[in-house]
Formats: sequence, structure tokens, C-alpha cells
Amino acid sequence: MIVDRVDVYELELPLTDTFEISLGSKHRATNVLVELETDSGVVGWGEGAPLEPITGETVGSAVACAKVGASILEGRDLRDRRGLVAELDAALPGAVSSKFALETALYDAYCREREIALAECFGGKPEPVRTDLTVSIVDPATAAAETTAALEAGFDEIKVKVGGSVDSDLERVAAVRDAAPDAEIKVDANQGWTPKEAIRFAHEAGDRGFDLELLEQPVHRDDISGLRRVTESVRVPVAADEAVFTPADAHRIAAEGAADVINIKAAKSGLTDGAAIAEIARGANLEVMIGCMLESALGLHASAHLVAGLGDFSYVDLDGNLSFERGIADVPKGPTHDLSGPGHGIVPDPEIVPDSPV
Repeated sequence: MIVDRVDVYELELPLTDTFEISLGSKHRATNVLVELETDSGVVGWGEGAPLEPITGETVGSAVACAKVGASILEGRDLRDRRGLVAELDAALPGAVSSKFALETALYDAYCREREIALAECFGGKPEPVRTDLTVSIVDPATAAAETTAALEAGFDEIKVKVGGSVDSDLERVAAVRDAAPDAEIKVDANQGWTPKEAIRFAHEAGDRGFDLELLEQPVHRDDISGLRRVTESVRVPVAADEAVFTPADAHRIAAEGAADVINIKAAKSGLTDGAAIAEIARGANLEVMIGCMLESALGLHASAHLVAGLGDFSYVDLDGNLSFERGIADVPKGPTHDLSGPGHGIVPDPEIVPDSPV
């Protein structure tokens, strides 16, 4: 299981519509794609989705770091998975998208060599994983229309982006609730509020009978005391997302009682550390969520295999691929990720992979 070559590509993925959150707008995703081939000809694929306001990476820096990581992996034995991931961690501090792409390709190739599904590396099997659908920061009429379309497509859980004007956010959530009175609704502020604003939103949402399932990352990721204040002041469960990149971050959230839920994004923690974060959260009696950036089905299926392998995730938000004009592979778009193997089960369409690596 020796790594023969590792190639890095820039993957352009135009969006069907502008995706807006409190941190900014996106019209396309430019992701990092990694192709790893072993000496026996087995190929593994990985993807990372750098988003500078969240991960601190530009596309250029992510690609450059992925190329450094590629040089570390070439000539190495895939059986030393944890050792190789530890070397990537040490060599690429903060380069979370690059690491996720490299680590996923490493795991994918290993599993394809062994002819097992990626979920089996984490103690489970490739069972279907159901996700919610996200409504971005749009006007209430558009939010209602998108929610109606989601229901028609089979979704029964909706996540609404908030984090701007509290009054405008409440109207967007009201439109979603009116369009889907029986759906489970989460809201995600992406660090957009002060603690006072977050508490006001939660109280007014309760007064209006919205019955929210989750309030995700209401305040700035560095404001742990503010996050704890929100958690202690509202009835809806509060999730830490951007505040948790590493197992050490998860330990701090748990130790300080700052949240009820930890959102693991393999896109910012990687697979190995994602599994460690899940164990820390469960040991502290916190619920576990999994989320995504703007990954294609490749990155999302890797995360879904982590869910299937570890089990017991209370919230699943793996819908990034639904935003793209064209999929990276022939994968049905809907509320359920049907997982397969070997590896994560996704092989990119050759027509969407760039002609040459960077």
C-alpha cells in the first residue's frame, strides 16, 4: 500500500443561486481536489472546501498546502494512517481544507485497497444518512418558495441562515414555518449576533411559537463566555460550530459548559480528529452534529461515512452538493445519502476533473 503519486487540482463548481450567510455571499465554490494513486494502481479521491471567513484559507493557500502534504505522502505506506495524518497536522497547521482533502484521499485509497467501505474504519457500515436542507439569507417570499420545493423533494428538516437583523431573521423563519408547519427547523447565525441579539431572537421566536430545534453558532467563535451566556439563557439547544476546529476546542466548550451541541465539520477538523471530537462531546454528555462547507458529493459522502461509522448523530447538515449547477458524480440529489463502498464510493466524472494538476 505504497503511495505512488498525489496530484492536486483546483475544482470549479458554479452555484445555481447565490448562497448568502452572515459572513458573505458565494456565487461559486473553488475547492481543492486530491487524487492519490498507490503502487498497485488503486486511486483514492479527497476534497476540501476553503472558505476564508471560516477556515482562514484562500484557494491559493489551500492548494499550496495540499501540494506540500502531497510530497509528505508520496512513497509512504497507507497502513500507517494515523501516523500520516499526524504528520500532515504537524506540517500544515491551520490548513484544514488541504488536510481534509489529503486525509480523505488517503482513507479512500486504503479502503479501496482493502475493499471495505470508509464507514468500517470508524466502526460501522455504509447505511443511508438523511440530511436537512439549508435556506440561505433571502427574503421571506423566496424562503417560503425554497421551503415548499424542499418539502416536495422529500426533506422534512430545514436549516435557516440568520445572523443579520433580528427582525428580518424572525420574518424569514416565520415564512419557513408557515410553509412547513410540521418540519423540524434549525437556525444558524454563523457568528453574526451579539449574545444580547441571540437571546432576543430565541425569546421572540419562542413567543411566536416557532419551536426551533437548534440555534447554531450565534456569536463570534472566540466569544466563548458569550456563547455560554446564550446557552444558559435560552431554551432552544445551542450548538458550537466555528468555535470548534480541534479536539482541544471541543474539550474547552465541554469544560466551560458553553454549548449543548458540538457541530463536527470534517471540512474543518478532518476525519480522524472529527471522530475524536465526537468522543469528547459524548463523554461530556453533549449532542453531536455534523455539517459541511460547500463540498461536492465527494466531500459530503466522506462525512456521511463518518456519521454511519460512528452513529448517534443528533443533527445532520450535509446538503452542500445541492447548490451546484453540476454534480461531481452521478449521485441522486435528495434528503438521503445512499452510501456505498469501497472507500467513500465516489469517483469524479472525468469531464469535471481539470485536465492537469496545479
